[in-house]
Amino acid sequence: MEGKIKAEWDTLRKVVVHRPGIEAFLGLLDPTASLYERSFNLSAAQKEHDSLVGVLKDEFGVSVETLEDIIKSRASHSRKTKSMVVDAALKSVSFSGNRNEAQMALKKLKGNVDNYGIDYFINAIILAPRVSIKKSKGVDAMHISVTEKNPPANLYFMRDQQAVTDKGIFMSRMAKPQRRREPLLTKMLWDAMGLSIVHETTSPGTFEGGDFMPMKDFAMIGIGDRTNRQGVEQMLKYGQSFQEVAVVHQPSHPLIPGNEPDPMIDMHLDTYCNVAGKDTVIGLELLLKRAAVEVYKKEGRSYKKEKASTNLHGYLKEKGFEIINLSTLEQMSYSSNFLCIKNHSILAIDSRLAAKRMLHNLSGKARSNPGMYGALFAHARREYQKLTASGQMFPNKKELRENKIDFVALDLSNITGGYGGAHCMTAVIERR
Repeated sequence: MEGKIKAEWDTLRKVVVHRPGIEAFLGLLDPTASLYERSFNLSAAQKEHDSLVGVLKDEFGVSVETLEDIIKSRASHSRKTKSMVVDAALKSVSFSGNRNEAQMALKKLKGNVDNYGIDYFINAIILAPRVSIKKSKGVDAMHISVTEKNPPANLYFMRDQQAVTDKGIFMSRMAKPQRRREPLLTKMLWDAMGLSIVHETTSPGTFEGGDFMPMKDFAMIGIGDRTNRQGVEQMLKYGQSFQEVAVVHQPSHPLIPGNEPDPMIDMHLDTYCNVAGKDTVIGLELLLKRAAVEVYKKEGRSYKKEKASTNLHGYLKEKGFEIINLSTLEQMSYSSNFLCIKNHSILAIDSRLAAKRMLHNLSGKARSNPGMYGALFAHARREYQKLTASGQMFPNKKELRENKIDFVALDLSNITGGYGGAHCMTAVIERR
């Protein structure tokens, strides 16, 4: 296994996932601050995640492993990996308060390393707890306060911490502080699997894996709220070697006032555009036509920008792709965030279920800020009525049947509340 991918539609063989856990529980204390779309039932979301894993294994024969299990397995056989995990955990935990007691607590933690399982240290890295120790006056008692800053509530979106390209693994540098610690864990994962990293995005660059899409003869890189210009430049220089690269600018939605994109409408490229096969793209044409594209051609070891520019819709048409159009409602309900299993076969979200929750959340936004979201909500509600009446809501669309796109649809109506679907939740490391 090389950890290299050439085309999004090659047959899926291996993915790594992370089941949302205590970090998602903490994130749900304030969904907005945790970059979630909305609140959701965590227990139900975990069952949906289990269903996703089960379908990948049982229906499609895909090898599915978890981040924790791989690191634990490797650490049990490799002193180097165990030391790496323990060292990272000790750096992640901090003690404060009574100086002597804090120093003693850290000393005891270091001295008792062999008494803890590797799970303990993985959790320490995930949670990075801050422990405050205070001694009460006049009594032999200690007060311990444990706090957590920026829990990695989005860790289960395993696509984003890296991109797997035709050269190998290109590590992300997340744009938001809430997600900044996540690549620390996935870097350990790739080391445990023996996969090489071609580059780690450095400041001031930001890059996230949901903005990258390999297309065999070319690649697409989204640029906007999560991936910036410096991140794109590092990807062009170090991360991949496609002969042509389309840099796709995050588009704004015409029903939202102003020219700035709302990052929670189309955060990553894969939230409004995805690939169902070697000749088929599924996306919201409204945004595809508003997404400006810069085309870069490889010349020697570097890339040169073409003078002509276009939009994503026109660019994909020129490449010979058929485009299956989504409604705004379907796009906002994660229809384009499906996972391509092989050419013309996808694992999709049952958008009928996700749409109900999305509309409920959008109605609240429209009431709070009618000038910003009123028109969008009214439009999405009309689409909902029309699509439910016709029975043609994604993936149950005649366009998929006409283009011979096979699908399995899952209920991911809770877990998508974190803002992402099957594509976002899978770190794909092998296609053939």
